[in-house]
Order: sequence, then C-alpha cells, then structure tokens
Amino acid sequence: MYRIFLVEDDRGIADAIAAQTALWDMETVCVRDFRNVMAEFAACSPQLVLLDISLPFYDGYHWCREIRGISKVPVIFISSAADNLNIVMAMNMGADDFIAKPFDQSVLMAKINALLRRAYDFGGTVPVLEHRGALLNTGDGSLSYGGEKLELTKNEYRILLALMQSKGRTVSREKLMELLWESDEFVDDNTLTVNVGRLRKKLAAAGLRDFITTRHGVGYLVE
Repeated sequence: MYRIFLVEDDRGIADAIAAQTALWDMETVCVRDFRNVMAEFAACSPQLVLLDISLPFYDGYHWCREIRGISKVPVIFISSAADNLNIVMAMNMGADDFIAKPFDQSVLMAKINALLRRAYDFGGTVPVLEHRGALLNTGDGSLSYGGEKLELTKNEYRILLALMQSKGRTVSREKLMELLWESDEFVDDNTLTVNVGRLRKKLAAAGLRDFITTRHGVGYLVE
C-alpha cells in the first residue's frame, strides 16, 4: 500500500483527498502540527507528498526545500495560487508536478498514479529517522538539522542509526560494538567510547547538545 503525506490546512479538502485515495488502496496521512511538518514526514515515511503553498507558520515552498534536503520522494503541489510564477517557483524548489485548485478528483488520482509508477517501478523509498528535529537519511548516511547536512563516518552512522531505531530504549555497549565490528577495523570498549565522544562533539557543534544520553555501565540512548 502506498502512503501519501498530505500537507493541507483545509480540513474539507484534506478529508476528501484521504477518502479518494482510500478507494485506490492508498493511505493518506494528514499533517496535524504545521510547526513540525518534518518530524511528521519522517514518522510517515511516505511514497508521495501532496503540498499546499499557503499554510500556517511556513509556506509550502519552505517545506518543499526541507524535504528535498533529505529525500527524493515525489512532491505534488496543490494550490489555488496557480499563476505561472508560483508554478515555476514550485518546480524550481524540486516539485514534480503542480495541480491547480479546484481540481477534479480523477485528474488528481491520474497524476498521483502516474508519478508513483515513474518513481517506484525501479525501486523503493529511502527511510528517514527523526529525533528532536534531526533527520537521519538511511540512504546516504547523513544527518540533517536546521537546514544543514552533517557528514558522518561509517561508525558514527552505525551508532546513531542503532540509537534512533531504538529511540527511548537503551542500546547496550555490547550491541553497539557488535555493529561496529561489521566494519574492517578492530573495535574494543575504548574504541566505542572514542566514537561516541566524537559523535557527541559533532552533534553539539551543530546545535544538538545532550542528544545522546549515557546509561553508565549499560549503554546509550536517545530520548
């Protein structure tokens, strides 16, 4: 089942789109917190995004830039601001298509289905994990926060991936060392401590202080 992420503040339009996509065996997840769209995007891990331009707090162009910074997921703008300038701006921001409101539901579904076929006939979507506004891209192993992309070493990525996959639960030092053993270098208890220390400094420098919590004698977690 394809999952669609809908960023639309008109509840009537949102409900109508959700009902229509359900007829095509698609799940539509509507944004609830328009201040925190990226966290909901990461939690949804959608195969397609429908995005209005005029939204509370930040406009659709802002969220399209944020999404494009971490994902190649198809994006369709749906907006009544369908003049040439807005259409050009949307496409330049990385949108794949633009549908003017009011629209016919059959046209919307035709465009959604066509875009899904083009995007996923040859592969799937890349999952993104989110915590405290930080977005971990499991495709290229990078971390994005505040519009900036942090390049991680292989060991830093493995540590952060394990912690974010187990968000709220402690990951033991033994488990983390097992994951690091998958690399070509020797890993002992001290090596893990050094890697976690370097990762913490990198996160703190980006504004993510106290991102990783230590459970002394047990392991680490993000919460």
